[in-house]
Amino acid sequence: MALLPAVVRAEHRGGYRIYLVFNDGTQGTVDFSQWLAAGPVFEPWHDPGYFAAFMLEGGTVAWPNGADIAPETLHALANSDRAA
Repeated sequence: MALLPAVVRAEHRGGYRIYLVFNDGTQGTVDFSQWLAAGPVFEPWHDPGYFAAFMLEGGTVAWPNGADIAPETLHALANSDRAA
């Protein structure tokens, strides 16, 4: 059975970049700016302080208003050329 990816550590790296470490050892910095226009749930991210106030919840990074990105998506980005 394959291990589902889960974020176990995250560090803000300035702007919309977050360095992520996953439960399988994968790590990388992901630029979250691609989601800025993805809907009203991401509107608070325009405040840099709000964006930086993420937490780990449910195996991914999340924000107080319930915004999050699926850990599988973040894992794929951390493994791709799109990681910053």
